[in-house]
Amino acid sequence: MATIPLTVRGAELLRSELQRLKHVERPQVITAIAEARAQGDLSENADYDAAKERQGFIEGRILELESKLSNAQVIDPKTVNADGRVVFGSTVDLEELEAGKAVTYQIVGEDEANISQGLISVSSPIARALIGKSPGDVVTVQAPAGKREYEILDVRYV
Repeated sequence: MATIPLTVRGAELLRSELQRLKHVERPQVITAIAEARAQGDLSENADYDAAKERQGFIEGRILELESKLSNAQVIDPKTVNADGRVVFGSTVDLEELEAGKAVTYQIVGEDEANISQGLISVSSPIARALIGKSPGDVVTVQAPAGKREYEILDVRYV
């Protein structure tokens, strides 16, 4: 399996979710299954079926998180020396040229992406267009609404 790039914050979020699943949700679902079993006939027990389904989801997510963390390449943007170029983990200030609107994005791993928080996936079209560019460069991004042009105003490693 290929390495999965994560920021330090992203790796910590995955670790905390893994801990919550293992130490809070897994014991809760085990208790729920035991309580449903105590009710008797399992063939018509909706509580039992729901608890078993939840257990399957939790166990699957635990395996997924453990796999991602074992294959993670954790990158601290503060230690990156990219000579002002846009790289994974960098925070980029942009101006959409047509609208004159300023936006700021940080390029993060797929599991960390949240556009409403300004976190874009490294595999997104805009991130792919930005990687390797420097302040002053203009990039064209093919978005669902059509082509958009952005000027890179600043690149930070925070």
